[in-house]
Amino acid sequence: MTRRALAASLLIGLAALAAAPRPAEAQFGPLDIRAAAEAGITTFSAGRSFDAVTGSPSGPTWGGGVEAVFGGRVGVGLRASRFAVRGERVFPFEGTIFRLGVPATITVTPIELTGTYRVPLGRLVPYGGGGVGWHRYAETSPVADPGEDVRETAVGYHVLGGAEVRLASWLGVAGEAQWTRVSGALTGGLAQAFDESDLGGRAVRVRVIVGR
Repeated sequence: MTRRALAASLLIGLAALAAAPRPAEAQFGPLDIRAAAEAGITTFSAGRSFDAVTGSPSGPTWGGGVEAVFGGRVGVGLRASRFAVRGERVFPFEGTIFRLGVPATITVTPIELTGTYRVPLGRLVPYGGGGVGWHRYAETSPVADPGEDVRETAVGYHVLGGAEVRLASWLGVAGEAQWTRVSGALTGGLAQAFDESDLGGRAVRVRVIVGR
């Protein structure tokens, strides 16, 4: 499923849920602790670098996290997610990409701290926010010699927006879009060849939330 198709599906699904018969509204407390599981698609800013190794500039992600919500409006959350796709190592030379026949796996693991502001409108709760993240990038191969694998960690920043639909007082589902920038995170040969050092990108995801 493409990023646009997933985004359209999220909007249609949220609209249908919001129009469904309404259960009793959740009563938010002064402090509510929630947990969430999520899945989505990320399209990386360094699209040509990812495409050269994995065959696509985007791929699936999954993860989860916890969030504290104060008075039903202000939220502070910590989440972790993971992108992992297999591909093949390549060598750039004078504008040409040579495939080396060496299997490789690219893994991106962000840990993000996010503040949000929520606007409860009955069952529908739009929200927006932003924060900081620590992004670990790894390119590994089972046949690599010592020192050939790449592992880097960088700090990035993000903004996001979405809407949550309350299915019950303790359960909700949300659609969310996020833009992330992680400048200078990629420093290898492909990043230099394509002038792509940003590990950030655009993401859309679905979240299932347990808690008020």
